[in-house]
Formats: sequence, C-alpha cells, structure tokens
Amino acid sequence: MNGRALPVVGGAAVLLVVWQAVVAVGDVAPRLLPSPARVAQQAWAQREALATHAGATLGVTVVGFTASVVVAWVLAVTLDRLPRLRAAVVPLLVASQTVPVLVVAPLLVLWFGFGLTPKVLVVTLVTFFPVALGLVEGFAAAGPGASALLATMGASRWQEFAYVRLPAALPRFFTALRIGVTYAVVGAVVAEYAGAVQGLGTYMTMQRAAFRTDLVLAGVGVCAALTLALYAGTSAVERVVVPWTRPRRVRRG
Repeated sequence: MNGRALPVVGGAAVLLVVWQAVVAVGDVAPRLLPSPARVAQQAWAQREALATHAGATLGVTVVGFTASVVVAWVLAVTLDRLPRLRAAVVPLLVASQTVPVLVVAPLLVLWFGFGLTPKVLVVTLVTFFPVALGLVEGFAAAGPGASALLATMGASRWQEFAYVRLPAALPRFFTALRIGVTYAVVGAVVAEYAGAVQGLGTYMTMQRAAFRTDLVLAGVGVCAALTLALYAGTSAVERVVVPWTRPRRVRRG
C-alpha cells in the first residue's frame, strides 16, 4: 500500500470502528443511525440499483465537467490574449459564485425539463470557476524573461504561448482541476435532487422518503467513492502530462 494512503485508510478504519461501537453500545435505532455493517449489507443487497443510479450520475458528471473544462480553456486563452478584458471579466467570475446552486438548479429544471441539459449545466456552473481562474492565473504567472527572450528570437505570440505560458499554467490548471472534480459529483447530485429520473440524488431522495437511512448513507458512500476515483484519475493524468511537478525522492546513504 502507498505510504501516503496508509494514514487515510487507518483513519477511516478507526472512524468505522467507533461508529459501529457507538451504535452497538448505545442501542441506536437503525432508522436514526444504522451501523456501518448494516449500511454495507444493505448496499450489497441494493447493488444493482446503486450501480444503475451511480452510472447515471457519473455520466452527468463527466459530460458537465468536460463542458466546464472546454469553456474554461476558451475563456482563459481569450482573456490571456486580451488583458483589458481580463480585468473586467475576472471580478464577474468571482461574483458569479455568490449565486446559490440550490436556487439555480430548480430554475434550470423548470426551463429545460428533466433531461440531461439542466444537470449538465449545474455541473458546469459548479466547476467552471476554479478551473477558469486557475488557468487565468497560471497564464499570468509565466516569467516575462522567457517571453522576452523568445520575442528577440523572432517567435510569434502563439509560439511564446505554447513554449512559455502554457507549460507555466499547467501545474495550476491541474490543481484547479482536482478542486473542480471534487465539486462535480456534488453538482450532479444537487441537480438530481432538483428533478431527475435517475441518479444518486434521485435514489437518495426516494430512500429518504421511505425512512431508509441505511440506503441514504449507502448512496453517500457511493458518491464519495466516485469523487475519490475521479480525483485519483485526475492526479494520474497530471503525473503523465506535467511530470516535472512530481516531488523528487532524496536518496540516503
């Protein structure tokens, strides 16, 4: 097991043991707080339904997050080429984050129906800001000395962008990408709460109405697993695309 993952696994194991002990010793009713063993048992019994709803949520997450990344790249590159426009647009991006998603999601369902579109829009809105801002700040962090050197060598603006500004922006982009991907699943679930036929948000809403706390927690666990898987996938891509950001191991002896 990876040394960095060991403390996380150990902490999770301790939390589950304490949870199980509290439920057993306190004789807590399953409707109020089911034990981890009961949650796992019922999740396994409902594995087909959970897999179906998780697949729907994952599809919305991937489509919405992909759209968010594409739009963020287009906007960030445009703002990098037009500094005056950047000074006007960045404050608007910050102000857009003051709008509660829980308020916007039902309106999007009202306007676009119960199909894929409103859920994708919610995920895009939730994840767009960190990705776009990370790219804008990454482009701005490029060293002016390297840009000036390429200019004296006759490089075009796009060559300067490709060889200086883009490599400088990639580490911040992947940092923002990891932040955004943790919000993506939450955004999809919120959109499903507002109105959907399938998805983990819909599943948890139905189980909450039936007072099945164990299955609600099972849905939460699946959401967490999806988020961790997407986060790990993003980190793996980062190690391939920007290997120079890896911490180097110092050899001893």
